[in-house]
Amino acid sequence: MSRKTGAIETRLIHAGEPRIGGAVGMPIFQSSTYLNAGTGNYHDLRYIRLNNTPNHLALHEKLAALENAEAALVTASGMGAITTTLLTLLSAGDHLLAQDCLYGGTHDFITKDLPPLGITVDFIDGEDSSGWVAKLRATTKCIYVESISNPLLQVADLKAVTAFAREHGLVSLIDNTFASPINFRPLEHGFDLSLHSCTKYLNGHDDLVAGAVLGRSELVERVKHKLDHLGATLDPHACFLLHRGIKTLAVRMRQQSETAQRLAEFLERHPAVIRVNYPGLPSHPSHRRTRELFDGFSAMLSFDLKGGAAAAERLFGRLTLPIVAPSLGGVETLITRPAITSHAGLTAGERHALGISDGLVRVSVGIENTGDLIQDFEQALRE
Repeated sequence: MSRKTGAIETRLIHAGEPRIGGAVGMPIFQSSTYLNAGTGNYHDLRYIRLNNTPNHLALHEKLAALENAEAALVTASGMGAITTTLLTLLSAGDHLLAQDCLYGGTHDFITKDLPPLGITVDFIDGEDSSGWVAKLRATTKCIYVESISNPLLQVADLKAVTAFAREHGLVSLIDNTFASPINFRPLEHGFDLSLHSCTKYLNGHDDLVAGAVLGRSELVERVKHKLDHLGATLDPHACFLLHRGIKTLAVRMRQQSETAQRLAEFLERHPAVIRVNYPGLPSHPSHRRTRELFDGFSAMLSFDLKGGAAAAERLFGRLTLPIVAPSLGGVETLITRPAITSHAGLTAGERHALGISDGLVRVSVGIENTGDLIQDFEQALRE
């Protein structure tokens, strides 16, 4: 069987496994420099900063196989993937359309770092395509969305995004971190590039920082050339850890998603909770769309408590299993307030306009026993 065929569970294990020297596990090539192959092309020289060592190449093959991409590229962080890609596709005078509820780091970059470079952005409601044309310009080059938004778990009209991009000659970009390839493979739905913070679900163990760009080979090659100069390279040991972590993605994600569904249902029934954001709930505005497009609802949820920030901090002090920490996607359940972590760079007015209250609680569900986790929330919410 080809390493790019078969079910995704099989590809997770067997794609990108060169069996170097007969080794079942991918070895770590802790070398920065390699013999010159005489290609004459700077970007093809075998050198660690050029992202083409044996560890990089094996990881690229595995990542590409997961979303049926023509090519893939790893970077030193998720933001490294996002920023390098945008800087590759946009230059002075260009215009970007972006979903109006994005990860705070992405929002900061496109609103604070791109404008001084002469690149402008307009925000769009990802769930309502009727207003997109009005914000289109002759200089618009890209449209950028998230598969599941952070932290309100919105799912944009992704079919409309790719159709709009094709109609107007735009490059369509999607951050697929929250969904992961287990639940959604954007390239199969017409997106040009899929971006990941591999720090999260793809690695799954809270022990590295990495990013990835997957998609059409011509575009990925352009991003690689930019990355070669910017230098956001993933080191061999981190490549090894990510390569190893990816193999358990399917079993982790399914356990985490099942627990997230049950926890969301519990929280929605609890009298101390005002609202739960989880696309697996029939009450969620994106529930039907998510069922149509995705293979699962993922393992992120957020909720507002009666009592706001004070109630959230009281909850944090009473919980015994979830760890109060930023980031997400690991085997441990992590809990945080986006207002003071992922979206701290936004003003209070910007956060409230997006529906991110100071008391909003975000939960990244881990692989702990489902009953134990729900029981812990139950005791922590008790009056």
